[in-house]
Amino acid sequence: MFWIMAGAMMVLVGGAILLPFMRRGAAPALSPAAFDLRVYREQLREVDRDIARGVLAPDDAARLRTEIGRKVLEADRALTRQAAPDHRAPRAAIAAAALAALLAGSVGVYARLGSPSMPDLPLAERIAAADRRMAARPLQAEAEAAAPARPRPQPPEDYARLVQQLRDAVARRPGDAQGLALLAEHEARLGNLVAARQAQESLLSARGKDATAEDHARLAGLMIEAAGGAVSREAEAQLGTALKLDPQNGQAHYLQGLMLAQGDRPDLAFAIWRRLAETSRPDDPWMEPLRRLLPDLAWLAGHPDYQLPGGNAPPLPGPDAADMAAAAAMTPEQRQQMIRGMVTQLETRLADQGGAPEEWARLITALARLGDTAHAQEIWTEAQGRFAGRPEALAAIAGAGAEAGLTGTAAP
Repeated sequence: MFWIMAGAMMVLVGGAILLPFMRRGAAPALSPAAFDLRVYREQLREVDRDIARGVLAPDDAARLRTEIGRKVLEADRALTRQAAPDHRAPRAAIAAAALAALLAGSVGVYARLGSPSMPDLPLAERIAAADRRMAARPLQAEAEAAAPARPRPQPPEDYARLVQQLRDAVARRPGDAQGLALLAEHEARLGNLVAARQAQESLLSARGKDATAEDHARLAGLMIEAAGGAVSREAEAQLGTALKLDPQNGQAHYLQGLMLAQGDRPDLAFAIWRRLAETSRPDDPWMEPLRRLLPDLAWLAGHPDYQLPGGNAPPLPGPDAADMAAAAAMTPEQRQQMIRGMVTQLETRLADQGGAPEEWARLITALARLGDTAHAQEIWTEAQGRFAGRPEALAAIAGAGAEAGLTGTAAP
């Protein structure tokens, strides 16, 4: 059926292209010489009519006939020079040969790069296939076993020793919810994602009915990270529980959209992410990946003209033109003091209100450039904890740490 339709379209298009070359159509427009010849002959007839009416003397008529006759001869010679053979037939043959070569080349390229044997795939079948893939997803243990190995940051010895002490303390008190929460956080920070997932599961068991939507959403996030980004059926169940406890939980909605996008349902994923982007604050942790992923997802979902609310990522706070002009007039010591004041303001705001990963990365690099490497290391450690469980954010933090020359800043 495909080749029949394609062949019919090729014949129709080829015929439409060749038709202007093949048909003769209306007579071509008169050349200037032919038009002049027609005018002069009409003038000769007009002289005869004037003689018949008696308004023109015979001597004047003879003189006019001689003059018009001379012009007729000149126009006739010009018309003879302008005459050219009809090249319509050769042009049509050349056009037909070029079109045939073009169509043959198109068929050859498609046969080599395309999939002529691929069957039709209506929307209903695509949805059914997506549902089958969702149902056939591996279990969490299988997904973790198949996940590619990821590099882990090398922590300072003191920090590694403290985490080991935390592990020992939790082993002695397996029902300690606070200890389990800390262990899950620090295992994730160290890149021990399976251990972090296991600690978070133990935390939910310890809290029982008191477990919050954030607890379940965090477990789902750790499951996804431990599985190399794949959303298993167990992770989906945790997302469902989180949304049942808190239908407005942003992290759960983001991960739910990720699951649907992985399952080849961009239409459903776009609806969730669009609503999430429109109801979230610009500095919410899921907004940064949404700004990167949502435009492509919108195109796949059939909304190519979709624009993110508020445009792209908001500009990070920083010095304005007035600040830059004032800095240009300062001494080096005054300029350094102004920079330290701005860095302090940024650190205070992040400590009190939080901020985007890019702002934490800016603070880390600024402190390192000011020579306060020890404090930059402390901020890096704090940022790792704040954004644990978010690979995109941790990548920005690790990049800032690497730029600042800090230890233990391998990408998560």
